Amino acid sequence: MNQLFAAYSRGKDAKELMVILGEAALTEIDKLYAKFADEFEKEYVSQGYRANRSIEETLEIGWKLLRILPRAELKRIKDEYLDKYYNAQ
Repeated sequence: MNQLFAAYSRGKDAKELMVILGEAALTEIDKLYAKFADEFEKEYVSQGYRANRSIEETLEIGWKLLRILPRAELKRIKDEYLDKYYNAQ
């Protein structure tokens, strides 16, 4: 969860920068973080009060979102978990 929120925060920063300076000012990594923030808002923030999904479904959505980013960017997750879940689909 810590990695999800850190990536979301960086994505929001990238989106703000895009508004001020334009998309051309962003690096490719910044663009991925901006995409992550959009998808995070769609999948998690906007899920709705009546959403009823299991913890397993929630975790899989989290991993799906983290796969938007290069593995090297996921510094808050232990390698053993990245090895197990990052490439699993």
